[in-house]
Amino acid sequence: MTHAKRAADFLRNESRANWHDESLWHVRSKRDTIIAGIPEWEALRQLGSDIKDNVLSNLDTYLEAFERQATANGVTVHWAADAAEHNRIVHGILERHAVDRIVKSKSMLTEECHLNTYLEEQGIEVVDTDLGERIIQLRKEPPSHIVMPAIHLKKEEIGQLFHEQLGTDAGASDPQYLTEAARQHLREKFLAAKAAITGVNFAIAETGGIVVCTNEGNADMGVHLAPVQIHCMGIEKVIPLAEHLGVFTRLLGRSATGQPITIYTSHHHRPKPGGEMHVVIVDNGRTKQLGREDFRNSLKCIRCGACMNTCPIYRRSGGHSYDHTIPGPIGSILSPGIDLKKHGDLAFASTLCGSCSDVCPVKIDIHDQLYKWRQIVSEEGHLENGKRLPLLGAGAVLSRDGAYNFMGKAARVALKLAPRALVYNRFNPWGETRELPEVPGESFKEWYANQRKDHEQ
Repeated sequence: MTHAKRAADFLRNESRANWHDESLWHVRSKRDTIIAGIPEWEALRQLGSDIKDNVLSNLDTYLEAFERQATANGVTVHWAADAAEHNRIVHGILERHAVDRIVKSKSMLTEECHLNTYLEEQGIEVVDTDLGERIIQLRKEPPSHIVMPAIHLKKEEIGQLFHEQLGTDAGASDPQYLTEAARQHLREKFLAAKAAITGVNFAIAETGGIVVCTNEGNADMGVHLAPVQIHCMGIEKVIPLAEHLGVFTRLLGRSATGQPITIYTSHHHRPKPGGEMHVVIVDNGRTKQLGREDFRNSLKCIRCGACMNTCPIYRRSGGHSYDHTIPGPIGSILSPGIDLKKHGDLAFASTLCGSCSDVCPVKIDIHDQLYKWRQIVSEEGHLENGKRLPLLGAGAVLSRDGAYNFMGKAARVALKLAPRALVYNRFNPWGETRELPEVPGESFKEWYANQRKDHEQ
């Protein structure tokens, strides 16, 4: 199923679509308000972008430096070429310690690798401890947003879910009551877990430490209580120096949720006494993306979700319509590189308005990359005939001045005389939700020529 069809399903519930749109725009507005108080915001964005450029140009050097320093700190560093190897490494660690249940904080990498499903098939209980992630785990569905995974759900739906799964009062929807119920439910899981898994926001080559940013403290709770801690990171998460961290923590919280900094910014450098600390560094297609000159900048992403909060398509179609771990504009430039045939249509899930690029804290040229993916989709023959044939015809007309003038006149006459059914029918999906403007009496070229003639007289 294409993005357009999944989006159409989402839009059938108009009130939910409107609420989803407004909720995300509220977060975008908070971002705008808080950065207005940072006069150096654009310089900060540029600095973050420059640091990431340096990382991508020297990725091997920084990763090896990180491994050396982390190993010297007593951390065990693993390397995984793909999702399957990542999952096997994590399972191997758990198996050695006879772990049968774990707690896990938010990690888009483990979502990407489908770690939960893999471990559950091995008989290991996996409990997501981020509140939003736990909600969607109980619903057995993927996250719809990388920062707010349950943003598509209303409190009444969560109340019903908790009533069925956690035994809360029927009909209860008070957020404080539901949050307290989740806290009590998860506290038991934290105390029983023998291992904790987290994602990694930043890995510092200079110190060999990793940084995990959360707003709930669940990652800290898991890591501090469990004897075995495992941190899973993509190769692009490394930064050169500890002093660079301040740049990204200032950018991340403000871009993601409109707050000065995440509530918890936790540093992990070595195992706790009597415990083990593992870091699993994963490629899973990132090196291939790095080799694509037009798309390597996508690896700068710090997973703030700002491009989703501002995107008019994402806001009106929901995260699940993208059918990929990372939805929204950034996902639409990452996923075609994984499977062009399956995800190539996401390059067209955009107005190319450029708002995503404008809000990106590390200045990724998202809308430019979407446009370039469209060209590749067409060149590789993955464009559906409904788009390919009209575009071929349009290209032939637009490239010839005489044909362009003739077709413009012909279209103006035809649209005035043609019966409505000829324009608005099942073969024209564009017309299902739109009306053409009133047909002008002359083209812009003709109008401009007449205006110029009158001015000269």
